[in-house]
Amino acid sequence: MTNNPHIPQGNHDPAGNTQMFRAFVDEGEPQRRAAPAASSGPRVGLIVAVVAVIAIVAAVAWLALG
Repeated sequence: MTNNPHIPQGNHDPAGNTQMFRAFVDEGEPQRRAAPAASSGPRVGLIVAVVAVIAIVAAVAWLALG
């Protein structure tokens, strides 16, 4: 282990939790990279909903003023 001044000396990680955490984080990275493609679905739905609300408000205003 390297000499880290922020960790008290003699406080080592006997179970290897740091290595296990690193393996878990590194294993999850490919899924994280694929997430932006999946998150574009709800964004498209939000845009469609906003356009629909604007169209409905415009139609109601046109009927009310017409």
